[in-house]
Amino acid sequence: MAVIALAADKGAPGVTTAAVALGAVWPRPVLVAECDQAGGDLVYRLPAAEDSGEGGILNPSRGLLSLAATARRGLRPDQIAEHCQRLVGGLDVLVGVTNAEQAQAMTWLWGPLGRAFAGLDPVDVIVDCGRLGAGSPLTDLLREADLVVLLTRATLEQVAHLRERVSALGGELRGGPPLGVLVLADPRDFRGSIAEVDRIVAGAGASHAPAAPGAPGPPAPPVTVLGGLALDPKGADLLAGRWGGRLDRSLLIRSAREVAGELAGRIAANPRRDAAAR
Repeated sequence: MAVIALAADKGAPGVTTAAVALGAVWPRPVLVAECDQAGGDLVYRLPAAEDSGEGGILNPSRGLLSLAATARRGLRPDQIAEHCQRLVGGLDVLVGVTNAEQAQAMTWLWGPLGRAFAGLDPVDVIVDCGRLGAGSPLTDLLREADLVVLLTRATLEQVAHLRERVSALGGELRGGPPLGVLVLADPRDFRGSIAEVDRIVAGAGASHAPAAPGAPGPPAPPVTVLGGLALDPKGADLLAGRWGGRLDRSLLIRSAREVAGELAGRIAANPRRDAAAR
């Protein structure tokens, strides 16, 4: 089904929190896959379901590490489930590596993994790609996505880095999936922050125009500011089980529901996967 890749350029805009929040409210069956090459945080941050057999703790050895060992002999979509774990609340996750050294030995995995994710009918996959750098091996996975979403905070330095990353990534993904931007915005100026990022991204020419007639190669993908997630530390703590209260009432989850609906709608209207299948 659909593959949505979440990533960032610099800083710590909250890619993992965004991935889990969106997974928690996703309108269809979903898997959150942690593919951050710097090392993932899920095993340290979120509790496993009590019936997982792991004593309420996620097992770092069951996830990408165990899947990679299997994938050396070929990777099919139906193999992924046995390497997944379930969080409290019922969200299925594929936990990532715990350090960058482990990821360096797995650069061959990302393309086959992206294709396997795309074959997980009827499950959508939200992929936490962490921070992207120039020439990242994760580009092979991004090419298999239906939508690549870059997260940023509404600060001058992060938006400047975002603008450069969008330009570079657009060149790397020519003919590939569209690019989207999500703004992690202060609730006190939520809509204003999103509008300002949209203005800067569009004003810088980051919304790629189609290639001119006769230009070599496919066009760079379009980029759209998709909306925002609330900067809500208490909501993030609720999501991780570190704070008592109603998670569904948090600003983070309320904004995540709106974003999830927007993303799911765009994916449903995107003919890219169907066209590729034909």
